[in-house]
Amino acid sequence: MTTGRSREGEEQSLIGFVRKLTVLRYKYPILRRSRFLTGVYNEELGVKDMTWINASGVEMTPEEWGDLTMQCFGMLMDGRAQPTGIHRRGEDATLLMVLNALYDLVEFSLPETPGGSYWQLLIDTNLADDAQLGTFATGEAYGVTGRSLLLFALESDTALDTG
Repeated sequence: MTTGRSREGEEQSLIGFVRKLTVLRYKYPILRRSRFLTGVYNEELGVKDMTWINASGVEMTPEEWGDLTMQCFGMLMDGRAQPTGIHRRGEDATLLMVLNALYDLVEFSLPETPGGSYWQLLIDTNLADDAQLGTFATGEAYGVTGRSLLLFALESDTALDTG
């Protein structure tokens, strides 16, 4: 049986996490676009709005979609994709969401993406609320703990130098 104090702590932690998600949704318009992400390459803009990434940091193949043992993958949401019905390039941040349904650690290579050289960790559900969230180079492996969700934002070299 849990004490009132520990339950209160869990409730405050959950409230803090939901608050953080709300702030991120407001800060990153790609998380609240009115257009569905399709994964289709837009010839005119030269970009795919969404790409499914395997743990090696590259686009998933059709064979991998049928692999029932694959339990860790990422969704790359490219902020340069068309945000509305108007045919123009977007200016939103590019985000990477990583999901690990496996019970064990997976070394996930952060994908190389045009427009940035670093990934800023925004959420790791297996880190404490007050944990330091770092910045990682594209191509670098990040240890994704079991049963977790991560969210990264792509940062350019200039944004890192001025930030």
